[in-house]
Amino acid sequence: MNLVDVGLRPGERVRYRRRPGQRWAEGTVVGLERDGSLAIRDTAKGAARSIPIDRVEVRAVGPRGARVWEPVSDRVGRTEQLGLF
Repeated sequence: MNLVDVGLRPGERVRYRRRPGQRWAEGTVVGLERDGSLAIRDTAKGAARSIPIDRVEVRAVGPRGARVWEPVSDRVGRTEQLGLF
C-alpha cells in the first residue's frame, strides 16, 4: 500500500488529533508507515508524527466550492484522478 492507494500525495495539507478529543493540529503528509499510519510533518514544530488514518482529515473542496476538511478514511474508498506532475 502507498499514499496513492489512500488518496493522498506527499506535501498535502492535513490536520490531525494525536488522541481523540484533543485539539486539531496541522501538518503535511510525508509518507505511509509500515503499520498503515500516516507519516506527518507537524507545521508548528516541524516534528515528525505517525498518526493513525482514522484521526486525520485532509483539505478538500466542498459541493459549493468552499474549502472543507474531509476524513482520510472517507477518501480511501473513493477513486480519484491524480495529476501527472
